[in-house]
Amino acid sequence: MGIYLVERHIKGIGLEQLAAAQVAAVKAGEYLRDHGRIVHYVRSTFVPAEGTCYCLFEADSGLSVRELNLEAHLPYRRIVEALDLTPPVRLRV
Repeated sequence: MGIYLVERHIKGIGLEQLAAAQVAAVKAGEYLRDHGRIVHYVRSTFVPAEGTCYCLFEADSGLSVRELNLEAHLPYRRIVEALDLTPPVRLRV
């Protein structure tokens, strides 16, 4: 299993549309898992000033992530393997 980052350019999108895109990603992942693919939407970070959204997926391959985005009808610029560096517990400084 790997972590994949999907970069999207979606300038001008509203919060309702962002929420709908997340729902579509989750549903597409469920559909693909029911059909033997291993792919799971993790989370997104949206930068409104740039209209850029970065989405993380856990999957068996970049191809599975591509299939999820196509199934969900979500636009993307690129899909790349990444590392999720979220600490397991909150660090105190």
